[in-house]
Amino acid sequence: MFKYIKCNVILLFLSVLLLMAGCGSTQKPIADGNANAQTSGAGASSPKPAEAVQLTVSAAASMTDALKDIQKAYESKNPAVKLNFNFGASGALQQQIEQGAPADLFLSAAAKNMKALVDNQLIDANQQKKLLTNELVAVVSADGKASIGKVADLSKSEVKKVAIGIPESVPAGSYAKEALTNEKVWDSLQSKMVQAKDVRQVLQYVETGNAEVGFVYKTDALTSPKLKVAFTVDPKTYTVVEYPVGIVKATKHRKEAEDFYTFLQSKQAIDVFVKFGFSILN
Repeated sequence: MFKYIKCNVILLFLSVLLLMAGCGSTQKPIADGNANAQTSGAGASSPKPAEAVQLTVSAAASMTDALKDIQKAYESKNPAVKLNFNFGASGALQQQIEQGAPADLFLSAAAKNMKALVDNQLIDANQQKKLLTNELVAVVSADGKASIGKVADLSKSEVKKVAIGIPESVPAGSYAKEALTNEKVWDSLQSKMVQAKDVRQVLQYVETGNAEVGFVYKTDALTSPKLKVAFTVDPKTYTVVEYPVGIVKATKHRKEAEDFYTFLQSKQAIDVFVKFGFSILN
């Protein structure tokens, strides 16, 4: 009898163990299922953020510093937009747009380049505006010994090279040629002329001693501690420097382009331009 009871107890104990193991095995898939459901729910509540719209802005090289400052302010308020600048000579940028290069906005250092794109129906006349103006100056090395204070001094023997932007594509070079022609010295200075692809290269030529004098905008002269203004070119001797801005018709981001176009005309943006030496066009 004792043996019979003992066997029953052992069998009962084994049955309990099997029951507990069975419960454990059925609960695990349920727990896993809940975990998957929770994971799926978490994923659904965290959608991927949309990529920022990339705006390509083709702009005159002389606007580099001001626009980079404006970029910080604009992108901080508009995180869904990323500004990509294509800096260069206005004439070269005009040709790029004419040849189909991607661009959403164009900022030129000369009205003629903007007019050419309007005439070719690549920019709408109603979506372009003259924004700023600038001055033409002659710069020399800050520690240079050459005595230069007026156009006539460029003929001195101590002045070996005079740097200007390529007149056909660089507005500052075109203005310089116009001024020197009206001052009756253009032809006599031909042997001294060194032409550059844009105003920033003119600065480099003078900074490195490859030219004693360079013609740039006042805004460019302010960017280099290695240079100083030798003289301001008489504004009566060249066409008024105008900086227009326009929206390229082929833009694929019209709303964002229009928003940035409007921002460039705001007081916040104008204040930045003025800080870097530009003047508001009356």
